[in-house]
This record gives sequence, structure tokens and C-alpha cells, in this order.
Amino acid sequence: MDKQWKYISPSPRGFCAGVVRAIEIVERALEKYGPPVYVRHEIVHNKYVVESLKNKGAIFVEDLSEVPPRAVTVFSAHGVARSVEEEAAVRNLPVLNATCPLVTKVHNQGKRYMSKGRALILIGHAGHPEVEGTMGQVPGPVLLVQNVDDVAELTLPVDTPVAYITQTTLSVDDTKDIISALQARFTDIQGPDIRDICYATQNRQSAVRDLSKLVDVILVVGAANSSNSNRLREIGTEVGVASYLIADGSELNPDWLKDAKAVGITAGASAPEVLVDDVIEALRRIGPVKVSVLPGREENIEFRLPAELTAG
Repeated sequence: MDKQWKYISPSPRGFCAGVVRAIEIVERALEKYGPPVYVRHEIVHNKYVVESLKNKGAIFVEDLSEVPPRAVTVFSAHGVARSVEEEAAVRNLPVLNATCPLVTKVHNQGKRYMSKGRALILIGHAGHPEVEGTMGQVPGPVLLVQNVDDVAELTLPVDTPVAYITQTTLSVDDTKDIISALQARFTDIQGPDIRDICYATQNRQSAVRDLSKLVDVILVVGAANSSNSNRLREIGTEVGVASYLIADGSELNPDWLKDAKAVGITAGASAPEVLVDDVIEALRRIGPVKVSVLPGREENIEFRLPAELTAG
């Protein structure tokens, strides 16, 4: 193919502060305590990251029953239910909690609303580990709504004092219609300020919307089970740009690019930059690539590591 691709990448893309923190917790635990270190669930939803940590000595499990006595255990960035924390305590497992601080903030919001006697509604995706962890952190029943139709099916009286919280990998744009439906349905409703929505989710989605105005095809680097990566692909499709989710350069299909003059590439919050580079190299094998970066919102947020890992 003799054409030159114009390749545009938005900023920000890729790792967010919560993912950086979670991965660093596992790596530092391996350095401090030596392998193996056990991680409950994928630390973040990216196969490359998980395999890299496995190669360093991390062992990933889905249930604490798979963790041997006294083994160092890490809870993933998505958070866990109280029952998991209690089981670890009963077994005296030394735990490092890699739950994203923004997820913990949602847990605390939910507990606060419920302590005030409000019925709690969680906007999120059924089965997602973050949703399961949040529902298991709040000391009472949580009503899950995934879309506007679910709001209509709620059986609570309209004057019930209610409150809502949201899955962090959903942006303001993702939740606004559901929140509006809840506000129209209930006369006494509270929820977090939009500033409490995960900054990384919103920033990456806004960047893709800007990118979609400049390109013919969008490539989203991320895992198939990554909620935020899938949403980036959906946004591109919704605005009429052919958009594809790929794990790395090996999944790039040259047919997607036949009629494209400009190709956009971004990455979900759990996708490392090395995979973006791999996709760029795959593009270069098809034809010359001219690289440009679309400016966007700068991110300089850092989250502190657990004290156990920073103490001398």
C-alpha cells in the first residue's frame, strides 16, 4: 500500500492514576515481599498487564480460597465487597488494597446516603467487578439500573427518599439521561456532584469526541472486557466514525483502513502505552505513518500508595 497515513492520537489516553497506582502496588509488593503475591481478580482489565505481572511472580485468583495461608494478597483496582475483606481478616491474610481511590469514594458516598435513610440506586453494568464490589460494600439493598428503561421499572413510591451513585467507568455523558429519568421519577432525590465523576473516564471520552471530527477510522487499544475501552469504541461509532477495539497490533485489519485518509488511535484507561506503540508499528508495516497529537486536558493526578509499601 503506497499511501501515507495521517495518524492522530488524542490526549489524554491510556493509563489513569488509579491504574498506575494498582500496578505499582503489585510490583512493589513483589519487590518487598518476594513472589508469589496473590491478586484477587485481574488487577486491571488488560491481558498484557496481567501477563507481565504473572511473569514477575504475581498469581491471579478469583476467590480467596485459592490463596494459601499468610500469603500477601492484593485487592484489584475495581474494589471488593465487605464479605471479601472480612474473609481475608478471618484468615489473617496480609492485604494490600489497590482499590482506586475514586471507587472507594463511591463506596463512601453510598454508605453515607444509606445512613441517612435513603434508598440507594447504583447506575452501572450488571456483573462488572466494580459494581459487585460497590453493592457488597454498602450495608443494605442496592437497586441497580443500567439504562432509562430500568428506571421506569423501579417499584419505589415517587416520594421515597432516594440517592444515586455511579460506576466510575461511566462518564457524565453516559449517565446524564439515566440521572434525568431518576430526577423526573422521584420527588426527593440526591446524588453526587458531577465533579465527583471519574476524571479519567470523562477526559478520555471527550478526547475521542474531538478526535472523531478529524479522522475516518478510530482504533481503540484496550481489552475486550474493559468497560471504559468498549465505551470509547461505542462513542466513535455513535458519531458515525468506523471504530474498532483491538488488544494490540496483531489485531489490526488492513481492510479497515482502505478508504481512510486519517486514522485516530486512543487507548482505554487500563491499556499501557507499549500496546499503542505496537499498533503504530502495525500501521507502519502497512504504509508510511505521519504522527500528530491532538492536544487535550492535562492529567497530573497521583494517588498515594499504601503505607506498608512506602515505609523504609
